[in-house]
Amino acid sequence: MKISLHWKITFIFCSIFILALLSGYLYLSPRLAYYFESGLQDSLRRELMLGRDLLEASLGPAGSGGNIGDADMLARKIGKELGLRATIIALDGTVIGDNVLNKDEIAKLENHADRPEIQNALKNGFGISKRYSYTIRKYMLYMAASFGKARPAGILRLSIPLEAIASLEAQLQKTVIFTVFFVFLLCLGITFVISIFVSRPLIEMSKAARAVAGGDFSKKPAVYSNDEVGQLARAITDMSDEIKDKMEKIKSESTKLDIVLSSMFEGVIVTDQAGIIILMNPALKKLFFIDYDPKGKRPLEVIRNTSVQDIVDRILQGKQRLATEEISVTQPEEKILQVNGAAIIRNNSLEGTVLVFHDISELRRLEKIRQDFVANVSHELRTPVSSIKGYAETLLEGAIEDKENARDFVSIIHQDSDRLAKLIDDLLDLSKIESGKMKMAFLPVDAAALIKRSVAVIENQAKEKNISLKADLPAQLPKIQADETRFSQVMINLLDNAVKYTPEGGTVTISTSIKEKFLQVEVSDTGIGIPESDIPRIFERFYRVDKAHSRELGGTGLGLSIVKHIVQSHGGQVWLKSEPGQGSTFSFTIPLA
Repeated sequence: MKISLHWKITFIFCSIFILALLSGYLYLSPRLAYYFESGLQDSLRRELMLGRDLLEASLGPAGSGGNIGDADMLARKIGKELGLRATIIALDGTVIGDNVLNKDEIAKLENHADRPEIQNALKNGFGISKRYSYTIRKYMLYMAASFGKARPAGILRLSIPLEAIASLEAQLQKTVIFTVFFVFLLCLGITFVISIFVSRPLIEMSKAARAVAGGDFSKKPAVYSNDEVGQLARAITDMSDEIKDKMEKIKSESTKLDIVLSSMFEGVIVTDQAGIIILMNPALKKLFFIDYDPKGKRPLEVIRNTSVQDIVDRILQGKQRLATEEISVTQPEEKILQVNGAAIIRNNSLEGTVLVFHDISELRRLEKIRQDFVANVSHELRTPVSSIKGYAETLLEGAIEDKENARDFVSIIHQDSDRLAKLIDDLLDLSKIESGKMKMAFLPVDAAALIKRSVAVIENQAKEKNISLKADLPAQLPKIQADETRFSQVMINLLDNAVKYTPEGGTVTISTSIKEKFLQVEVSDTGIGIPESDIPRIFERFYRVDKAHSRELGGTGLGLSIVKHIVQSHGGQVWLKSEPGQGSTFSFTIPLA
């Protein structure tokens, strides 16, 4: 149950007032009763003295007690005047007058000489006692005094019931209780009002603090006093402004960090000191096709690679501060990643790790291509150079005198020299194309004329193998935007390959079609075909399906790679469809003019 502040203040102050009033009541109540009873006794004594003076004046100069009738009359007169019970007693203890009893009842009364107040009055002139009266059956307060001018003539006694005193004391107590209760209610109201004024600034500051905690920095405590409460309110206002500035800076830095992490191509993982992921950037999620929030999981549960988990464990165990390792992943696709891990140190305490993932698949592929390229070039150059060197050495050793064999040797040297020159030319062309240094003039050219010219170049080669070379071209073929020389090079390379790998009596067909804004050219043959496993690599440098047969035919292994780069430089695409034993179809597109 929630109790508001002003109610707490009210309760505290009321509790203090209750304790104070209760203590005052307990202290004053018996003293007021005592003062009341003392005052009553003093009043009764004064009235007793007045009654005695009246008796002394009525009994004559000699101080005689007079007769009984006179004493009884005087008792009644005194009792009536004072409103008390008045009794006149002779010196021997005989009751001679009483305003409450008649004469017969007085005559029956026992002697009062043994009463304490009577004895004290006879001895000291005054006596007082509290005791039970068997005559009227009540507890009474008795006060007696001797009277007589020259000598005691009798005793006057006044009495009052103690229950009257108790009644007066009870009335006094009720008055005190009512007064205390009234003061309590008054204090309660005053304290409640004061507590509202006291607690209101604190409530305002509490609301402002809750608003700041909830991210609302516009709420300010409306307190303008110069006391400690006002100072606290100003401190809360200053704190709110300071927190707002800090939050804005943190949000700004967080936004910058999010932008940096989101725009990074490298993947990033951050873990805490327990090895639990607390951050993973979008690049890494995309790299591993992670479509859920990985926070709260271990790296092994997300990436499923023991090497990554091992890097995190080594860093967290203090074995390494920096770690670098290459890993290979096959899911969702085969990639080679370089993982760099580092410890997060703050105030000389290890608080976690950060891992950066670099996708080096393309780099490793290019390195492999470069290594293969160097090996292939070396191999391709070694064969004709070795052949030329061997036959040249043979001629120098005397075979040049053998006219019949010398001519064959020189012919072989010439063929290998041509092959070597063609290989070097193809390498230079490929290098220029890939580096962008080969200049091309993209102009509207007649595609039909260029295709027919390329067919004419290969026509004699096809006739030697009895291969039918057909150009299935429409009557009106639109112009293309291309470099005339390079387009012809593409056509000649494709036709040369088709003729080389088509057995005698086969057919090579050139066809065209319009595909949106491109001219699609297809070169089909009925040759040996290409296995499906080799199709993805057919456009790589020096890649041959049948290496021995290719060398016999004089190929360099660079023709199709040159075709691919020239077509791509024109903004087109090249592809292959083939089945072993059924022939192949090379297709490429060139933009229309």
